[in-house]
Amino acid sequence: MDLNQPTSDFLGEVIKRREVSGLMLLDGKYPATSSVTSHSHETALFCMPLDGTCEERYRRTMRSYEPFTVNFLPAYHDHTLIFSHGQMRAFTLHVSEGWLERTREYSPVLDKPLHGNRGLSGLFLKVYQEFLMPDTASALAIEGLALEMLATASRQIVKGVNAMPPRWLSRATEVLTARFNERITVSQLAAQAGVHPVYLAREFRRYNRCTIGEYVRRLRIEQSCRELSVLGESLAIVAARAGFADQSHFSRTFKRLIGMTPSEYRSIRALI
Repeated sequence: MDLNQPTSDFLGEVIKRREVSGLMLLDGKYPATSSVTSHSHETALFCMPLDGTCEERYRRTMRSYEPFTVNFLPAYHDHTLIFSHGQMRAFTLHVSEGWLERTREYSPVLDKPLHGNRGLSGLFLKVYQEFLMPDTASALAIEGLALEMLATASRQIVKGVNAMPPRWLSRATEVLTARFNERITVSQLAAQAGVHPVYLAREFRRYNRCTIGEYVRRLRIEQSCRELSVLGESLAIVAARAGFADQSHFSRTFKRLIGMTPSEYRSIRALI
């Protein structure tokens, strides 16, 4: 399947590169205390930091790129990258125009960005696994996963996943981010946000497309992903630090959200 030749204008150091039927996959890194001035890309792309963080200036806002969250940027959207906290390593999937034309037959145009998306992390990690350990079926697997990512991104853009939340909801989200491994009730959270608990629960779900409890589980799994990077830590310790009552619940939740077991995830991290 030839869906046009992919292009790459990666501005860091390329560690590994692979082309698959109109897709360009890149594992690369940017040096510490550097920056990439305002630029755009000729192709749409998905990007997931593997290690380290950076700040991105996109239009009039500053955004943070966090490890193992997925970002989607349409072609010709200007942005600036700043690496002030050390070196960053990232995995990038460039999607040719031929791929986007194919998806337009079945879904809306992917003309809006997605930032810090957790819902795509599991799929993108599977793409990365196929990228690292290719066999005779890996190209087919990558194509299938890429189509699934495009479908998922389309749904989330249509649902307005990036809509700007009200200030009080941002405050509630900040509290959850700081205290995700604690027991906190909806009433306590609503009191800190200054709204009624019922209104909080309803609006939280509308803006975040998940319940408050599900959002907390995602934060806990995100924390555990960072913990699993440290070799030698037992799964029980990782689960407890993230706020899970037991290891079995942690493992079930991890697989449901990430698409693989904690042990499988750790094996991928060991390859980075």
